[in-house]
Amino acid sequence: MRLKAAFLLLAGLLAATETIAADKTMIVLDASGSMWGQIDGRTKIDIARETLGTVLKSVPVGTELGLMVYGHREKGSCSDIELAVPPGAGTEGAITSFVNGINPKGKTPLSQSVEQAADILKYTEEKATVVLVTDGLETCEADPCALASALEKKGVDFTTHVVGFGLTEEEGKQVACLAENTGGKYFQASDAAQLVAALTETVAEAPMAKPKQEEVAVAEPEPQPEFNTQTDSVLSEGGPSLGDNNDVHWLIYKAGADGKPEGDSIDTMYKGAYSGTYPPGKYIAVVALQSAITREVAFEVKDGEIAKPFVNFDAGLLVVTPKRTPQDTEGDGEAAVQIVFGSDSTTGYGTTKQYVPAGEVTLNGTIGPTKVSETIAVKAGETLQHDLVIGSGTVLNKAVYAEGGPAVDSGEVFFEVVEAKKAIDGTRKSVAYNYGTGTKIDVPTGDLVLTAKLGSATGEVPISLKAGEMKEVVVNLNAGVLAISAPGGNFIEILSATKDIQGNQKSMSYNYGTEWQDTLPPGDYVVRVKYEGDTAPKEGKATVKAGERAEITVQ
Repeated sequence: MRLKAAFLLLAGLLAATETIAADKTMIVLDASGSMWGQIDGRTKIDIARETLGTVLKSVPVGTELGLMVYGHREKGSCSDIELAVPPGAGTEGAITSFVNGINPKGKTPLSQSVEQAADILKYTEEKATVVLVTDGLETCEADPCALASALEKKGVDFTTHVVGFGLTEEEGKQVACLAENTGGKYFQASDAAQLVAALTETVAEAPMAKPKQEEVAVAEPEPQPEFNTQTDSVLSEGGPSLGDNNDVHWLIYKAGADGKPEGDSIDTMYKGAYSGTYPPGKYIAVVALQSAITREVAFEVKDGEIAKPFVNFDAGLLVVTPKRTPQDTEGDGEAAVQIVFGSDSTTGYGTTKQYVPAGEVTLNGTIGPTKVSETIAVKAGETLQHDLVIGSGTVLNKAVYAEGGPAVDSGEVFFEVVEAKKAIDGTRKSVAYNYGTGTKIDVPTGDLVLTAKLGSATGEVPISLKAGEMKEVVVNLNAGVLAISAPGGNFIEILSATKDIQGNQKSMSYNYGTEWQDTLPPGDYVVRVKYEGDTAPKEGKATVKAGERAEITVQ
C-alpha cells in the first residue's frame, strides 16, 4: 500500500504544470545608530548578525535572496541606502559577510528603503517579497502606511513582512501597516529567540513556492514519536531548569570520528530546554549562555529512545548598577562597566546584566577619567545585585570674553581639566577635555583646574566637585577679537608690539591669505603682511581690548 501511494505521489509531481520555483526576496536591514542599543546585555546589531547568519544556513537551495541596508555609512543622512547584495541564488554567505562588517551610525529611512527594494525586485512585473527588520520608526518624513498602499496597488504580487526588533507594542503599530497593507505579517521581536522565529518564517521558509500537485490518494503515515531528543540546562547542580530562557543558545553538530563537532551545525535553538528530532547517530551540542559561558555535551540518538543532553553551567547572574554616589536610585547610563571572569570579559553601559562562572569576578567601572575596580564572588545559581560606585562629578563648560562681558558661543573653544598641582617644570597633568561651550566634562572628585583656549587667548578657573555633583563653571578668557584684512597679501602675522630684551617680538599667530581673525589677550599688536614678488612687507598697528572687536586693514 505504501509503495503504491508513493508511486501515485511521484506521478502527480511529475505531471504538475508548475515546478518548484524560487521567489525573489529582499531583506532590508536597519543599520541606524539605535542598533547599538542593548537587549539583555547584548547589542541589537550583534544579535542580528548572529541570528541572520544562523537562519541563512537553513534557506532552501535555489532561494533568491538579496540584502539592502540603511543608516550604516553616514550620520544624519536620509539617502544612506545601499543595495549590499543583489538578489540571487546562493547569496547567503555574501549577506552574512556584509552584515558582519556593518557599523551602525545613521538615520532610519525605512520607507524609501522598502520602495527601492520593491523597484529592484521589479514588483510591478513579477512576484516580490520584502522582509524589513527595523528597530526604530521612520525618521525621514515619509509615510510607511501610504507607501504600502501604493506598492500593493501597483504590484503584481507584492508582499512586505515587517520585523519590529525591540520596538514597543505602540511603536510596532506605526510600522505594522507596511505589512498589513500588502498582505504580509508583522512580527514583534523583543529578544533573540523571537528574531530567530520571525526570520525563519519570513526568510528560511516563506520564499519557496510549493509545487502544484494533483490530488492523489496517499496512505496515512505510521504514527511517529513527537521527538527523540529532550535538552535541558541549569545554572547550578540541582537548580531549576532554564526552560524558556533565550540567553541559552544550542548549536547541534554531528560528532566526528574524534568525538568533536563536525561540519556545520544542523540545528540551533535559543532556549534553556527544548525538544527536537534528529536521525539516529552521535552528536555534540555546543551550548552557550549569553555568548559568555560555553559548554559541550555529547549525546547519542537511538531508535525508540529519547536522548537527554544536559548542561550545568555552574554560573550565576550578575546585575551591576553603576552609580556616582551610593544614594543614586538609578544606574548611570554614561558609565562603562567591564565584567572580567577568567580570560573573558564583557562591557556594557549603564545597568549591565551578565551570566558569569561561579567564583571571583572583577568589575571595572569608568565614567570619563574616573575609574574604579572591585573583585566580588558569585555563587552558582544566584542572582547577585551589586552597586558599583564610581565617584565622578560633571563640569558644564562656559566662557566669557571679559568679566561681565559677552559670552563665548563657539565650538572651537578647547576646554581641558588639569590637575591643580604643577610639575617641577610648571606643567599640569591633563585629566579630561572637550570642545565647545555648553559641553560637559566628567571629572574625578577633588581639586582641579578648568582651562579654556580660543585662538591665542587662554583662561583658567580652579574647581572642586563632589561625587554626583554637576557644576557650571565659567572661564574668563580676558580677550578680544582682532580682524585683519590685507588686500593683495598672501601672509598675515600678528606680533606683540612689545620687544623682549633681545629686540624680538613674540609671534601670536599667522595665516596664509588676505584675511585673518584671532582671539587675543588685551594689548598692543603689530600686524605684518607679506606679498608675492618684490613688494615689500607692510605693517599696521592695532589695540585689542577685552570683550571688544577690533578691525584693521593693511594695504
